[in-house]
Amino acid sequence: MESIGVRELRNNVAAVLRRAAAGERIVVTVDGVPSAQLGPIEPTTAPSLEDLVATGLVQPPQRPGTQPIDPAPIDVAVDIRIADVLTELRGRE
Repeated sequence: MESIGVRELRNNVAAVLRRAAAGERIVVTVDGVPSAQLGPIEPTTAPSLEDLVATGLVQPPQRPGTQPIDPAPIDVAVDIRIADVLTELRGRE
């Protein structure tokens, strides 16, 4: 995602709006601080983490540099019938 200063946006508004309409997301900054985002009306791809944070659906990590940890894979038995599992869970033999 590209960022653009408000002065540059003012000078090139038509070109920037064409890029946004084509699907590009552009962050508008005021004095180097992100203030707004220009983008397509309909999302063309799945929302990014930055999009979800911007809408308030998720919170960013509290500690810098933290990444989500994938859980360890579980070894699942494939040679057992579901009826046998249910019988064992119900305590019947």
